[in-house]
Amino acid sequence: MNLMPLLATRRDAGRPVRVALIGAGKFGSMFLSQVPHIAGLEVAVIADLDPERAKRACRQVGWDEARIEATRYVADGAEAAAMDGIEVVIEATGHPAAGARHALAAIAAGKHVVMVNVEADVLVGPVLATRARAAGVVYSMAYGDQPALVSEMVDWARATGFTVAAAGKGTKYLPAYHQVTPDDVWTHYGLTPEAAKAAGMNPQMFNSFLDGTKSAIEMAAIANACGLDVPEAGLAFPPVGVDDLAHVLRPKAVGGQLDRDGMVEVVSSLERDGRPVFRDLRWGVYVVLKAPNDYAAACFKQYGLPTDSTGQYAAMYKPFHLIGLELSMSVLNAALRGEPTGSTREWRGDAAAVAKRDLKAGEMLDGEGGYTVYGRLMPARASREVRALPIGLAHGVKLERDVAAGQAVTSDDVALDETQAIVSLRRELEATEW
Repeated sequence: MNLMPLLATRRDAGRPVRVALIGAGKFGSMFLSQVPHIAGLEVAVIADLDPERAKRACRQVGWDEARIEATRYVADGAEAAAMDGIEVVIEATGHPAAGARHALAAIAAGKHVVMVNVEADVLVGPVLATRARAAGVVYSMAYGDQPALVSEMVDWARATGFTVAAAGKGTKYLPAYHQVTPDDVWTHYGLTPEAAKAAGMNPQMFNSFLDGTKSAIEMAAIANACGLDVPEAGLAFPPVGVDDLAHVLRPKAVGGQLDRDGMVEVVSSLERDGRPVFRDLRWGVYVVLKAPNDYAAACFKQYGLPTDSTGQYAAMYKPFHLIGLELSMSVLNAALRGEPTGSTREWRGDAAAVAKRDLKAGEMLDGEGGYTVYGRLMPARASREVRALPIGLAHGVKLERDVAAGQAVTSDDVALDETQAIVSLRRELEATEW
């Protein structure tokens, strides 16, 4: 709770925290909207494939012309990452290969990295984090996004002496969503294609939230940052409201639905018949705690925590997250404290590409949120054993043999270019014992 006094000291000394933002999409724009209201924080350069679009984004979020003119705009993210005078690089492109390339450029230049790009983090994050630590810089999750918020809750739970039974987030989910494509995604959001287009909404991106891919990616990131386990069969998405978190998200041995304590899981805001869950957690995050003794369990009840029938398990939750509006927390923690707001530390979870329908040899995979595959959460051990194709490498690659609907695509099923830098980083991850 000392970020603002620390920042004020830097501001008064004429040493503002200077940032490079790579990617001026929705997440980046939300961050940009807050910057003018945080004295001592400056965005010195914005990199975007279309620099003029980045300028338009700044105007749209309320920047005045003086601030826009004082900011540099470039098309090359690696150039922005290496610029003199920059302390923190925010990678917010959402493109796995570009994200890894930009992170490596920032690390090589001695800059802290805030990785909004969770797709890149799950694909090769343990390698990037290891290189950042060796270089003496911070590699951080993005506060405001669910993985960082869950990591904070897990850290709080452990630091106060509790066992973490489960941690994760809420989402809107039905089993049929795994087969949804960009053609029919808007019907599930209550929008027409015309209205979505007018709002600038990308159907493939929004479909990745619906078809389970984003949930798989985010839970893998949490497992890798927090040392939590991944369900062997993938996410179950139980329909659970906030009052029942502790009852459902506890081990099967005591009446819950988890294999054991210490798991990640996503809860659905819809019952399987489509009815809304009572007091759902669609926009929020949670942690389920296990009391270390009867005294602590009694305190759960005394202070109003929702518990399971034994009184040993209780839930804490945050009902909302504000995404890019909260991103400065990561920037300031990195620059002022030298600490991440959550960071990948090992490889425990992976997001594997799974066929949405029967796929034929010769077809091109179109990646996250597309027509061909969705991402399923897998234990990293299992992913390595079956040579699962990560969803982050499943874009623009050709199938060399048929893959049945519901089956995980493997690296042997596709023609990957092993000379690509991102593939080499992935192979380094797979070859390392974490």
